[in-house]
Amino acid sequence: MNQDIFLKLRHIRKEFGAFTALQDINLDIRKGEFVCFLGPSGCGKTTLLRIIAGLDVQTSGQVHQNGKDISRLPPALRDYGIVFQSYALFPNLSVADNVAYGLVNRKTPKAEAAKRVTELVKLVGLPGSEKKYPSQLSGGQQQRIALARALATSPGLLLLDEPLSALDALERVRLRQEIRALQQKLGVTTIMVTHDQEEALSVADCIVVMNHGVIEQVGTPLEIYREPASPFVADFVGKVNVMPARVSAGALRFGALCLPYHGVMDGVDRDVKVYLRPEDVLARPIADGDAHVFDATLEKIEFLGSFCHVHVSSPALGGHKLTVYLSLNFLSEQSLQIGSTIRLKLLPERIKVF
Repeated sequence: MNQDIFLKLRHIRKEFGAFTALQDINLDIRKGEFVCFLGPSGCGKTTLLRIIAGLDVQTSGQVHQNGKDISRLPPALRDYGIVFQSYALFPNLSVADNVAYGLVNRKTPKAEAAKRVTELVKLVGLPGSEKKYPSQLSGGQQQRIALARALATSPGLLLLDEPLSALDALERVRLRQEIRALQQKLGVTTIMVTHDQEEALSVADCIVVMNHGVIEQVGTPLEIYREPASPFVADFVGKVNVMPARVSAGALRFGALCLPYHGVMDGVDRDVKVYLRPEDVLARPIADGDAHVFDATLEKIEFLGSFCHVHVSSPALGGHKLTVYLSLNFLSEQSLQIGSTIRLKLLPERIKVF
């Protein structure tokens, strides 16, 4: 076994009666890595996390942690801390007692446990809150305490089951940055389940994209975003334009546009779908002699702060519409509004064809 591989999953399958939640999952997670299981509701990501924790038992397959087969070990004998979506703090216990819960179960001496609690409460940014109760804390503060409790026993693995989904938008962004900084400081191997693509892209070293109980792709955030392995990944991670096209004689044709194409289907005439990110359509004054340029009409502008989603149409697109990103400054400088004509340039090297 590779010494860097901390967690190894082999042929994990999980059935609930006639329903198969996970099919032949194989995955290696390196020591110290921050991994996100990303996918829509019902894709199996939480089931996989619970199998790693021993809270659910796989129908078949093996789980190895740090070189040890833990496939059938009960949760109490596995080396992890876990944070749930619902905080799961004990309402009748103080912050200090909540954080110390795992230490007490391990019969840690009181003085040592108290010192550890003080360290952790400070580490998660809530020094002096030891005597408070969960009801006296905000949602974000409660989740910080849940995180401190999960880290109290210095586990080798930290499991986060959608820990931010119950928080408001600003608190989510703040806390995910804090969790990432804390993970990097401690070096603890971490798995976080999320359905939020932005969350996964911003914190993960590695993203595992799941759909219908299988892994669609494993890669860095940049690989997942720039080089999606399937139409599902391209569509689920980030915004994307999808248009029908045809590969013919080394060219990719859609609408009136003809782009060079040297992909795996080169030389084979066939209908395909083109996937193109909004940022890969450039909108700026471009010389007439440039290739892959066409004029389009602004049909809709969605204001999103510093930039806008702009929906355009053009005869060159054969009746199909594109969404492009434009900065608010660009729109203002060019005096663009609904009905305006804008010149666009495609980046053919960024087009994905499936």
